Amino acid sequence: MGQAPRRDGRESVGLPGPHRKDAPGSGRKAAATRRSGLIRRRPALRQQVWINEPAPRRSPCLGEELLAPLKQRHCDNGVKWRSVPADFPPWDRVYAFFRRWRDQGLAKEFHDRLRGRVRIAEGRRAEPTAGIIDSQSVKAAASVPCASRGYDGGKKINSRKRHVITDCLGLLLMVRVTAADVTDRDAARALLPRLHKQFRKVSVVWADGGYTGCLVDWAKEKFLLALRIVKRSDDVKGFVVLPRRWVVERSLGWLMRSRLLARDYEARPDSSEAFIWWSASMLMSRRLARRAQQPETWQERPRWTVAA
Repeated sequence: MGQAPRRDGRESVGLPGPHRKDAPGSGRKAAATRRSGLIRRRPALRQQVWINEPAPRRSPCLGEELLAPLKQRHCDNGVKWRSVPADFPPWDRVYAFFRRWRDQGLAKEFHDRLRGRVRIAEGRRAEPTAGIIDSQSVKAAASVPCASRGYDGGKKINSRKRHVITDCLGLLLMVRVTAADVTDRDAARALLPRLHKQFRKVSVVWADGGYTGCLVDWAKEKFLLALRIVKRSDDVKGFVVLPRRWVVERSLGWLMRSRLLARDYEARPDSSEAFIWWSASMLMSRRLARRAQQPETWQERPRWTVAA
């Protein structure tokens, strides 16, 4: 049988079309697919290879892959351990990495190496010769046990207290987290021996009025350490920048920029101390990165950094 004539009077050439059975993509399956709208699409996000692999066969994660979620996601943004995004290694591996560094003191060692580089970049020596001590009370979450929390009568909150010693640049030297009912003098009796053991050249430490009393004579007799008290004048009203003490106050403000440190969520005090070291390490690494992008000569540095 011949082909049916076209309406315009021309003969059909017999090209395959979508209505022909011999056309590609025709048939019952293709028609059902077109009617239901099921179309194969590429995934929107590219998944990592280790996500679909079983746990025993996953490739070992490097330190850089574990540092990124620990610093950026957990410490800086306050993400829960189990809420680490899927493009990072599994949360249990990140937590095991953090726990191992916390127990072995590697977080503090990593911070100390960065501090030495920052001091040299600022025109100072790697080891400091003076320090400033102060404390900060922060509210404790419900996950903090009663054994490691207390009531701060000055701030009138049930919380924990962070005791820190910084150098003249505001970089951390010592950190200790205790219950809020621990006084500044008692905490200083535990921090000053550790400071003298690690930094032999530190001979002067500035403090506020909370460290007065027998602690000054004890530090001088035991470690030949001059504990100088910087008091606020009673005649001055309002906010006044006190010499030397503003440095450690600024350091405590830097720590509060990390969302995880705005409140104490950790059940163990040593975990809180580890996150303080991580937060300070992030600040110093950013400072070193900016200096690497914008190198400066010795003559271009400020006069106070060259003379120090």
